[in-house]
Amino acid sequence: MSETEPPTPAAKSHGRLSMRPTLKPRDLMEEARLVRGAWVARIITLFPDAFPGVLGQSLTGKALDLGLWRLETTDLRPFGEGKHRNVDDTPAGGGAGMVLRADVVDRAIHTAMSGAPMDRARWPLVYLSPRGQRFDQAMARRFSRCEGLTMLCGRFEGVDQRLLDHHQIEEVSLGDFVLTGGEIAAQAMLDATVRLLPGVLGNAESIEEESHSNGLLEHPQYTKPPVWEGHEIPAVLLSGNHAEIAKWRRAQSEAITATRRPDLWAAHQARPKARR
Repeated sequence: MSETEPPTPAAKSHGRLSMRPTLKPRDLMEEARLVRGAWVARIITLFPDAFPGVLGQSLTGKALDLGLWRLETTDLRPFGEGKHRNVDDTPAGGGAGMVLRADVVDRAIHTAMSGAPMDRARWPLVYLSPRGQRFDQAMARRFSRCEGLTMLCGRFEGVDQRLLDHHQIEEVSLGDFVLTGGEIAAQAMLDATVRLLPGVLGNAESIEEESHSNGLLEHPQYTKPPVWEGHEIPAVLLSGNHAEIAKWRRAQSEAITATRRPDLWAAHQARPKARR
């Protein structure tokens, strides 16, 4: 085997992957089980040990352990060229930094996408890029309704454009700022997506009431004690009148959105009343 054709490395998986009868007690952290139809996230990265990271904690971590979703990482480095498995090279035309090679990343994509549907509507392939479409709640909802999602975490100055064009990769940005790589962005986007999967959150109604779910920012929240440091909970929230509570919360959401996010407020106002 030549140096330019490295052996295909196995993807590192988190979540329940397989189940078979055995007389020996199993360690569920070491031997996972397959849950049919579980949503799958596949990550191509130079830093596979960065995952699951915070996704292994709290509700997303519990859902991962229960098999409600699965996380698989593909290490980009073994697909590199030469003795040192180089994954990047200098930019064509000159310039600072390095660019991820199309041939190297292509090999990783073929491995990571193995067995996944070719239909991008069923299984998106995205590249975390500051020039991509800005990630929002609607996109998280779209991803959560797919069968799975493959994410390419960029590094250096980016990836060869020919690769993006060839694979029809969707570019997505976490926001109008630049990170050193796509791993943090990938975890943030996965957190926003996984929590929308059926069974991950205990109270499905909380999804409908939170910020951005209906185009508005969330209303203020309060809890016990009723008086703290001289500040009281608004009386309407203690009235037991659910209609008035809903009316108050709606008014608060509208006022906060109009003040803090005039862009969201303008978009909300432009919607037909039936969709608000």
